[in-house]
Amino acid sequence: MQVNSPMFLLLLLPWALFVWWMLRGTARLKGGRKAAVVALRSIIMLLLIAIAAQVQPYWTTDQRNVVFVADRSASVNADKELGEWIAKAMTGKEADDRGGIVAIGLDAAVERALSPEQMLSAERYSFRAKVNGQFTDVSQGLQLASGLLQQAGGGRIVVLSDGAENAGSMLRQAALLNSAGIAVDVVPITPPPLTDAAIESFTVPQTLRQGEKFNFEFTINSTTAGSGELRLYADNRELSRSTVQLEAGENQFALQSAALEPGFHQFRAELYAEGDEREQNNVAYGFSKVNGPPSVLIVEGEPGSSGNVEAALKASFIGYDTIAPERLSVELASYAAYDSIILNNVPATRIAEKPMEWIAKAVSDYGIGLVMLGGNDSFGLGGYFKTPIERALPVYMDLKGKRQIPTLGLVLVIDRSGSMDGGKLELAKEAAIRTVELMRDEDTVGVVAFDSAPWWIVEPTKLTDRKKMISQIQGIQPEGGTEIFTALDAAYKKLLEVQAQRKHIILLTDGQSSTNPGYSALTSSMVEKQMTMSTVAVGDGADQMLLKSLAEAAKGRYYFTKDESTLPAIFSRETVMMSRTYIVEQTFTPALGQSGNWSALWKNGLPQLNAYIATTAKETAEIALLSPDGDPILARWPYGSGRAVAWTSDMTGRWSRDWVNWPSLPNVLTEWIKWTFPQFESVPYQVNAELDGRKANIRIRSESGDSDLAAKLNAVVNNDAGETQKLEPIPIAPGEYEANMSVTQPGVYLMRIGGEEGGGTTSGFVIPYSPEYKLSVNNGSEALEQLAESTGGRVLSLDKPAEAFRFDPEKHRQPVDWSRSLLIAALLLLLADIALRRISVPWARIASWLRYRMRGWSRGGLKSSTAGDLSAQSVTRLQQRKSRTAEFYDKSKAEDPAINVSRPAGRDGGSSTGQGQRQGQDKVQEQGQGKAAQGQNKASQGQNKGQGQGSGQGQTQVQQGDGNDKMSRLLAAKNRTKR
Repeated sequence: MQVNSPMFLLLLLPWALFVWWMLRGTARLKGGRKAAVVALRSIIMLLLIAIAAQVQPYWTTDQRNVVFVADRSASVNADKELGEWIAKAMTGKEADDRGGIVAIGLDAAVERALSPEQMLSAERYSFRAKVNGQFTDVSQGLQLASGLLQQAGGGRIVVLSDGAENAGSMLRQAALLNSAGIAVDVVPITPPPLTDAAIESFTVPQTLRQGEKFNFEFTINSTTAGSGELRLYADNRELSRSTVQLEAGENQFALQSAALEPGFHQFRAELYAEGDEREQNNVAYGFSKVNGPPSVLIVEGEPGSSGNVEAALKASFIGYDTIAPERLSVELASYAAYDSIILNNVPATRIAEKPMEWIAKAVSDYGIGLVMLGGNDSFGLGGYFKTPIERALPVYMDLKGKRQIPTLGLVLVIDRSGSMDGGKLELAKEAAIRTVELMRDEDTVGVVAFDSAPWWIVEPTKLTDRKKMISQIQGIQPEGGTEIFTALDAAYKKLLEVQAQRKHIILLTDGQSSTNPGYSALTSSMVEKQMTMSTVAVGDGADQMLLKSLAEAAKGRYYFTKDESTLPAIFSRETVMMSRTYIVEQTFTPALGQSGNWSALWKNGLPQLNAYIATTAKETAEIALLSPDGDPILARWPYGSGRAVAWTSDMTGRWSRDWVNWPSLPNVLTEWIKWTFPQFESVPYQVNAELDGRKANIRIRSESGDSDLAAKLNAVVNNDAGETQKLEPIPIAPGEYEANMSVTQPGVYLMRIGGEEGGGTTSGFVIPYSPEYKLSVNNGSEALEQLAESTGGRVLSLDKPAEAFRFDPEKHRQPVDWSRSLLIAALLLLLADIALRRISVPWARIASWLRYRMRGWSRGGLKSSTAGDLSAQSVTRLQQRKSRTAEFYDKSKAEDPAINVSRPAGRDGGSSTGQGQRQGQDKVQEQGQGKAAQGQNKASQGQNKGQGQGSGQGQTQVQQGDGNDKMSRLLAAKNRTKR
């Protein structure tokens, strides 16, 4: 026996006192019954104490426990050989020995729990668990294996690996195993040879000056001699292709280039070698920041409309690129090459979703400036409501209750046919929801979806419950074909019933109608009833000619898009376009607001404006110039690490003729743009990153060595996929900081480093491919030998797998957990205790019955008794009961005078009856069993004679009174006999 919680054995003292108290103080129970109850209760309490103290029986066995830790990382790549070695080792164990298997890579998994059973195959074990083979973490396998052995009472670990760990520390884990008494045997594995060439290093200067020449330096390792091709890319553009001749071992190469364009640039090198069997190590990354004159990206909505902006930048020697919105890059790094981005009267409908996100992220995370110049396709009229660019600008796109806007009745006709399944319909629903959010409570909105027939999702109603309407829109599901006319007709008829100052229909479809009736009558009725309709064609499959003609006939606008991500912007633009109130046409001179350092720009006065787009200033924005109605004309604010400016009039002269002719405009406009340029710190940071499994350890060093920045330093990291991680580096030395972040793939990571007050600098770091694929020599066998030595283990060879179980067996205790059985026994004994105390058993009668039975069996058994003996015994018992009954009645008659008074005339008859009964009983007693029936008949005759001698009245009284008394006494006598 073993006791796991001996402290609970102290409960035996109160248990003994309780037993003594029960023996002395339980007065209600006596004799053997008391002894049984006390014994049961004592045993119950002993069982409970045994459960609490964890008293367990055990037996001792001699056995060997071995857990094999198999390295299945990419550097070993020998699952077949490892499985064969383990299978052969398992065949050398004895019957009671147990073996288990753990597979390792970056993580660890139990392949086979400790078991004495042999494997299904004695030749090879096939691994089944999935592990991340891009890294080697032996410590994870050691930790998992030690847990299995500690549960089994101890044993040994056998590690089969090349020892080239690149995550965790197996020697640190070895110290814990040594303290636990677990030895580790090692089997050094030599990876199979591969034909492989790898880019071991790729070096690019991190900072360059514009026009500076520099070298790309490569270190390429190869297992064999041969030729290869080296390709170099800058910002995903191919720079060069070079043929290189590789020798076995390390090869050094250099390619010369020049820094022509300022900004942040990322580079990628790819190697293609003959017979290369591993491609994971053929790509390397680098980056560089080229400092030079500032550069601005101009995005113009109308070709040639940015001449005034370009002239102002050229006069200040600021470089610029002018592009159409459709040419905006989908790579975040492309925007890091500019100091500011200008959106010159560009509608949101022409900017795809991803570039819009990247522009906002470039401002907030990397300090790139943003300037929006107005026009009839900008701000709210451009469809920027609830877009990432609206979040970056200092103004809201909608008007928040500042002016009277005509009420609007709007019906959205949305194609929900099967071809709209997926992203199209989801974005159409998002567009409808954004429209609902943009409109006011007094406006009326209806939504009809159509396939082969129109289905009213929301009949035209005022926006008193937006949440309910949005929920109904979200429930639209794709189904059926395409029938446009009936849906438009239904929308027209419903809109006729709406009371609104302006009525509008927006039709969206990606297909062609199954029927094509005359639409001219319908559009003519719309124009007659002062309704307008705009149409949106999505994709090349839409009937563009029909939709364009419908929009023209109904005095609306036609949109065609292949990028369904622009649908929300189109709907927002259409909603705003229905109210010309957004364009304020009046001649005025802007009033001065919070100009800050710009106040010197207009100390000599300002020109007049003729129109602008009405917006609402954000709460924390600085309003430099205002309209007479208090609307912002020029506003600015900081957004994240960057800055943004909004000019709500235009720069073409249509609304700002006097401003375009103003001699100070180039200088004024340039100052607005320069205010948005990144505010770099005077001292840059150096960033280094080291890969450790799924984590990257990032060290940031300031060359100034200033440790006071520790409380202010922060960092934002972005990868090529646009994923963002915010880091809070902690100081580890003066001017040095450290942070950890999770990484999923190699590449260039952009980092914005700055303080809490804004500003900062853009830097980056490179996450290379996993060191698991490196060809450089890593002498892991020495680390394995050190692991075995520190734990008292052995170095086993590949040709002797049976040695794995050749060690002295250990004595193992095999405890038996019988707590459940003890608890059940205690419960059953408790029920027995309750039965003894609550149930009264006639033990004397049971004992008498048993003795009688035993006597009967001793005479030859009940079956040998004659029928006559049984009958005689029954008659004798009957005679005795009747005699006692007769004596009882005679005694009752003598003691109860009421009986005699109640029957005066029948006294003789009653006496005769009694005599007749006694005569019958005497005769039965004298004659035995053969005369019993005759005596009973005579008794009945005597009773009848006594009754005949009395008068009729006496007979009645005797029959009534005497009969009732006899019956009651007879029942009482029978009850006493039973007792």
